[in-house]
Amino acid sequence: MKFSLTRIAPTPSGFLHLGNAYSFLMTKALAEKTGAKILLRIDDLDRERYRPEYVQDIFDTLDFLEINIDLGPKNLKEFETEWSQIHRMGLYENALEKLRSGGSLFACDCSRKKIQMLDSSGYYLGQCLDRRLSLDKLEVAWRVNTMESDEVVFTEYPGQMISALIPQDTAFYVVRKKDRLPAYHLTSVVDDMHFGVDLIIRGKDLYSSTLAQLDLAKKLGYDQFSKITFSHHALIKGEKQEKLSKSEGATSIQYLRKEGKKLSDILGILGHLLGIKEPIHSISDFQKWT
Repeated sequence: MKFSLTRIAPTPSGFLHLGNAYSFLMTKALAEKTGAKILLRIDDLDRERYRPEYVQDIFDTLDFLEINIDLGPKNLKEFETEWSQIHRMGLYENALEKLRSGGSLFACDCSRKKIQMLDSSGYYLGQCLDRRLSLDKLEVAWRVNTMESDEVVFTEYPGQMISALIPQDTAFYVVRKKDRLPAYHLTSVVDDMHFGVDLIIRGKDLYSSTLAQLDLAKKLGYDQFSKITFSHHALIKGEKQEKLSKSEGATSIQYLRKEGKKLSDILGILGHLLGIKEPIHSISDFQKWT
């Protein structure tokens, strides 16, 4: 199969770790296999956690991993002046207004603590639907009513057709946060359509996000989004089988670089965590297992 464009889409909320490196390298491998170019899209609308040094770490990590970017910013200054999601706010606001006009939204003022109290699962189950809060009320999130959402159908690489319903963990997903900034699902869908992405490579932990975004695209009338092919790769686990996160400082690429690790060392660590018996020392060794 041949594709035009895939993307690497990190969030600058911490220093990147081995899990990010694995996902980036998987994207590079599949892009090379399918002829897709790579877009760098940095999701920076979580302004409370945004730090310029985290953005710089993205460029440093891509350079260290020898991943060439075909479209997107080349450095921190170029990102902030031209490529930040702040510059695409008009696109997001248009999408939000379209959802509002279509009657898909309801307002919710629940905190995470309240959601946990309402249901021990921690999942939001649409408790604010019948409260009919004004969408113009201060300190409310805009959620999508998924009560009557149909199954979504998509293609999993290399060509498996999948049909699924939105699961509980992403039902009634948020499209505008309480701070009035557009939320992740909305910006991700709008950006992928804006740039013409036709191959999305992400971890299995984002499978539910894929279903929510397919539903959102349908509500926005983005027919082309349903034609995107998705690849959900396995997650890298730590030695104790925990999911790696940005809080795990010793697994950060920055830390490992400062310890004198080279790319071949990182590839060897990834191979070990993946349970691959044969030694992995080069990108070509890594790509044999993708």
